[in-house]
Amino acid sequence: MEDIAGIEDHPLVNQYPCRTPVWWARTGDVRKDPGWRGVSGRRIVLRIPKQFGRFEGKIAALFRAPTEIRRPLDDMNSMLWELADGSRTFGELCQCMNEVFREEIAPVMQRTAAAVQQMMNNNLMLVLEAPLDARWYIGPGRVPEHQSLDDLPEDHAYDCSLLEGEAP
Repeated sequence: MEDIAGIEDHPLVNQYPCRTPVWWARTGDVRKDPGWRGVSGRRIVLRIPKQFGRFEGKIAALFRAPTEIRRPLDDMNSMLWELADGSRTFGELCQCMNEVFREEIAPVMQRTAAAVQQMMNNNLMLVLEAPLDARWYIGPGRVPEHQSLDDLPEDHAYDCSLLEGEAP
């Protein structure tokens, strides 16, 4: 991998972006597969329970509104999601993203930092000072203890299996 100019001066360079416990899965065909551990090159879909107030909950129940949000990620954010397993530094993530997306993601440091920040704002990611080392489950297909989601139908198109060598 080639070095990115100025990466060593970025404040996040030696920190570890990591996804938080949230239900997610892979879907669709492989788009860009770099062949790295834990990265499939497929699109990612997140399932997030909606938070209703008491009144909103009654209205939602009355109208049978969905109780969850399904958020499909684009190619770049899907790649970032898979890379951010708490074992790679921000600098490594930038190098990986630059290698796969080249001009599409330029300037890579700013766009990667913005994506990490946006995911942090949505409580989907955080930045660690040290590697995750399996302190919590970040793999696909599991509803976290603090969330409640309905069961998926039998014919769903989501791949919830771990990849070879992927951290659970």
